[in-house]
Amino acid sequence: MSLLAPSPTILRSRGAIITALGLTQIMAWGSSYYLPAVIAPAVSSDTGWPLAWVVGGLSLGLLTAGLISPRVGSSIERHGGRNVLAFSAACIGLGQIGLALAPNLAAYIAAWLVIGLGMGAGLYDAAFATLGRHYGHGARSAITTLTLFGGFASTICWPISAWLLGEVGWRGTCLAYAVFHLVIALPLYLVILPREAPQPAVGPGLPVGPGLKEVTPAGEGNPDPSIMIVLAATLTLAAVISSTVSVHLLTILQGSGMALAAAVGLGALVGPSQVAARAIEMTIARYHHPILTKFASVTFVAIGVSALWAGMPIIPLALGFYGAGIGLESIARGTLPLALFGSNGYAKLMGRLAMPSLIAQAAAPSAGALLLERFGPHGTLAALSGLALANVILACGLGWRMLRWRQSQVQTR
Repeated sequence: MSLLAPSPTILRSRGAIITALGLTQIMAWGSSYYLPAVIAPAVSSDTGWPLAWVVGGLSLGLLTAGLISPRVGSSIERHGGRNVLAFSAACIGLGQIGLALAPNLAAYIAAWLVIGLGMGAGLYDAAFATLGRHYGHGARSAITTLTLFGGFASTICWPISAWLLGEVGWRGTCLAYAVFHLVIALPLYLVILPREAPQPAVGPGLPVGPGLKEVTPAGEGNPDPSIMIVLAATLTLAAVISSTVSVHLLTILQGSGMALAAAVGLGALVGPSQVAARAIEMTIARYHHPILTKFASVTFVAIGVSALWAGMPIIPLALGFYGAGIGLESIARGTLPLALFGSNGYAKLMGRLAMPSLIAQAAAPSAGALLLERFGPHGTLAALSGLALANVILACGLGWRMLRWRQSQVQTR
């Protein structure tokens, strides 16, 4: 049997593992990253706590997630993702109980710090690292499929959160999510995921189509520093843009004279665009290197944001491009490092790459609020357009550096 071929046991459990991770990803994102958008006004109104601090709990949680992400990646690299993801479910569940019972703002913030531990140990980067650790070079399709599940997080959980809010209040909503994580997600991780993920075979990066050959810059687990820096920069910049837009999109659209209902309706186009782009990528991924997915992602985001800034009359088209771009970005975030540096050390690498992205995501909403206050929606979109175009340049620089490395490898043979 080839070293690159997964065992029959892995093949039999692959669907169950991806489905379990997909369902828990939906609820993990929906009960953490997407939760304040629904419950924050009710929390502030009920308690009298400043809305900025209520929403700021998420930023502090993301900061916590970023700080622990290198440790998370190292742990998954050594032992697999089973215990790490179970820890994530426990932290999010306990943090939700903390939110529900919080008697004051300090306790509420402390609960978000606990949720932040769960976010760092259980959202995309940790799930991607788990799949990479488990399937090695065969993880690309698994990662792409997982992002299809994740694309429905806001679509599914926003209505659930809104319904729960009306039925049991914001504290009851948090308790309901706590029950899911502690009673369903935690046992699911322990039952479905293997006790110790099999060591992935050591070899070159992902098999790709004829256009771009795989690149292994400095051997698996030993990334070329210059490529690593550019990769981290472009992933972080993409995270800044998406985090800022996700928080302030409705405000930006309303600032251009649009009614709230219309802004909500148009904003809802982003989610289906993400899923559609990921579905297309899943069908054609075998024919190209993930760097092309990255190129498409940054290009679509730049087109979408720049079209909004230029005042293009076809706003749905602009939001469609933006949604497709951030949808592809999630795939590129997981598959490009695997293709560049191989499977050996992939989980540890994902933890290192996650740290600057999550910290930047924590700061981005506040920076966006300052931009809106000082320069208004048009100026904010101008700044985001500049960042998006800079990311296109970074992605092109990454591709150029990859080709340079490939040429140097050929010349030395």
